[in-house]
Amino acid sequence: MSVSRQSMIAASQEELDALVLSVAPRQGQWGEDDYLWLSDHASTLVEFTDGYIDILPIPTDHHQSILLFLYRLFFTAVGLRGGKVLIAPLRLCIRSGKYREPDLLLRSAHDVRRQDRFWIGADLVLEVLSHDKPERDLVGKRNDYAEGGIPEYWIVNPLDETITVLQLADGAYVEHRRFGRGAQATSALIERFAVGVDAVFDVE
Repeated sequence: MSVSRQSMIAASQEELDALVLSVAPRQGQWGEDDYLWLSDHASTLVEFTDGYIDILPIPTDHHQSILLFLYRLFFTAVGLRGGKVLIAPLRLCIRSGKYREPDLLLRSAHDVRRQDRFWIGADLVLEVLSHDKPERDLVGKRNDYAEGGIPEYWIVNPLDETITVLQLADGAYVEHRRFGRGAQATSALIERFAVGVDAVFDVE
């Protein structure tokens, strides 16, 4: 009886899957090096907290359109003056044992904490709210980025079409301001930076 090449490949993949599952750490037992290796090779965004990994959803077309629109504005305001603005995927080390994958990260020029494999801290981070679990960005990452000492956090919310700009004060975030349609969202950190909320959510 002949065996097709396709069935051989399928069987080999099943064996490989079983092998990977047998050697992968269990949740709660992942080490930092394990996480870095996994996220180096993963085709999706992976975050890490004290032994646990979290797999993030693939961004939608609208999510990416908003993000790239904002990237261009931040790059014009900061990148052309020597700062560095990047978008995911790029790991951000909050502290030893905790890594996040912000949608957008911004650093001043020549900052020694900007490393090649991941950044250790940032001056500003931005998240476009995910539809699957809004509390991840509204609550969880608000606490995470405050723990990391990041001075400014932007939450771009397509669900209610608002942009909330948070500023770090005494280890916790306070609202610089919450901007809705018809307003210009401004930064507490970047002087004279503003973006029209309508333009953000109407981007195609």
